[in-house]
Amino acid sequence: MAGPTPLVKKTIVKKRSKKFVRHQSDLFKRVKPSWRKPKGIDGRVRRRFKGALPMPSIGYGSNRETRNIHPHGFKSVLVHNVADLEMLMMHNRTYAATVGKNVSSRVRRTIVERAEQLAVRVTNAAAKLRAEDDA
Repeated sequence: MAGPTPLVKKTIVKKRSKKFVRHQSDLFKRVKPSWRKPKGIDGRVRRRFKGALPMPSIGYGSNRETRNIHPHGFKSVLVHNVADLEMLMMHNRTYAATVGKNVSSRVRRTIVERAEQLAVRVTNAAAKLRAEDDA
């Protein structure tokens, strides 16, 4: 499906591509790598010593114009029925529809058909759709 092109496609610049890892998660198996703020009184990471792990801060934030934009240039909106899709009619060059995971294949098929009529891009249009067998 050759859907609409994004209205403005700016290059997305990430200030940091690596994830922030939790202090000492490489030393202990019980300490998972998902970030937790260090709260100890003598913590090197909390005190931001040279050579310690970097801590997340507001300065790592993305550009406001490119925040929440997917690589294809659209922002994503979760859709569960055709009425939700109608909201994107006037914004089909900015937003793309993503069909919810608990939507049935019958309703999903009607959503995808209506999206083609409205020229709205559906990010997961092929999900849960199979060709029917005549056997």
